[in-house]
Amino acid sequence: MDTVCGGASKTQVATPEIQQLCDKVKHDALKQAGVTFKMFVAKSFISQVVAGTNYFIKAQVGDHDFVHLKVFQSLPCYGHKVELIAIQTKKTLDDTITMF
Repeated sequence: MDTVCGGASKTQVATPEIQQLCDKVKHDALKQAGVTFKMFVAKSFISQVVAGTNYFIKAQVGDHDFVHLKVFQSLPCYGHKVELIAIQTKKTLDDTITMF
């Protein structure tokens, strides 16, 4: 991954590891969005190295519906905990993923 500490990586295609992060925060994403999703499939992401890693993930949640997730994963010395920080709804396939 080409990540600069504090800066954002280039947009990358979602990996199985990114899908696992999405799976871990799905319940919280549903709760924060206040709706149910037809699907929950990670499509792409950027990352930001901080005291852990912030992942900004584009996930498909319907035929033409997407959300952007901000997911934080702590450092291994802090248990590699995964937490949903924020969600942006009503996104499209063409919406650029940005840090938020």
